[in-house]
Amino acid sequence: MLACFAASQSADNPLSGLQIGEQPAPVAEDGWTVVTVRTAGLNHHDLWSLKGVGLPADRLPMILGCDGAGTTPDGAEVLLHAVVASPGWRGDETLDPRRTLLSELHPGTLAEQVAVPTANLVPKPAGMSWEQAATLSTAWLTAYRMLFTNAGVAPGATVLVQGAGGGVATALIQLGSAAGLRVWVTSRDEAKGAAAVALGADAAFASGERLPDRVDAVLDTVGAATWKHSIKSLRPGGTLVTSGATSGDPAPMLLTDIFFRQLRVVGSTMGTRDELDRLARFVLAAGITPAIDSVVPLADARQGFEKMAAGELMGKVVVSVG
Repeated sequence: MLACFAASQSADNPLSGLQIGEQPAPVAEDGWTVVTVRTAGLNHHDLWSLKGVGLPADRLPMILGCDGAGTTPDGAEVLLHAVVASPGWRGDETLDPRRTLLSELHPGTLAEQVAVPTANLVPKPAGMSWEQAATLSTAWLTAYRMLFTNAGVAPGATVLVQGAGGGVATALIQLGSAAGLRVWVTSRDEAKGAAAVALGADAAFASGERLPDRVDAVLDTVGAATWKHSIKSLRPGGTLVTSGATSGDPAPMLLTDIFFRQLRVVGSTMGTRDELDRLARFVLAAGITPAIDSVVPLADARQGFEKMAAGELMGKVVVSVG
């Protein structure tokens, strides 16, 4: 079957190891289902895998891709939940210390077929397009958990999203706006700030700019480059939810600010299968159209990887498979 996979890894030139070609078709073991993929989505996780982060070299070649949607052998239309719990785990799979994502231990979604645990199948809501379905399993699920599980905000609250343009940030803007939050964003790029406002953000500010008021929650995937601004932007008792550190770990941590103003710092990683189910139903019910930067066929997936690596995206790259 045709697949997009990591054949080798390079921290300096990750796309050098990206190949598109034939790979063995999956075989379902007990408790797993082979899904015919219709659409898949690209994530920065795929680039990290090509850099050698989180994917040991002895597992190569590895089919990439965490997001996906497709059909089961009986014709059911499904979303694919990417978090795979270890055998015997019970409860929130994101808390399993041995959890993996599709494309880390088990082949991913950038292929004509993928095998996933049957428990990871989520019904695709009727009326949701295949392209929209392919956006939800990773970045949008991460954003949903950040906002509605970990930030502790309610309609009318003000939240700050650090770094407009990325997949998680774009999802946070659209979900927050639909849920009745006042959403502010920061960006180093004025055009991306304007695009964020067009998506539903109430205002955009330059990175590090002093805000008109302090916010109830900050949603940060950047880390070191935005950490001080995130802490200083919170009202007393506010919450910083972090789900990434693309610019590295912050130093100093600003602990004095954190304890004196009684701030909460909450880590957030992906989400559960049930949260993905609720997310999909909320997106459809609220009339949200997930921002899609572009749609490329599987054979041309490298084009999407190049845009993602260059930081030129506003929304998700969707790969059309079937």
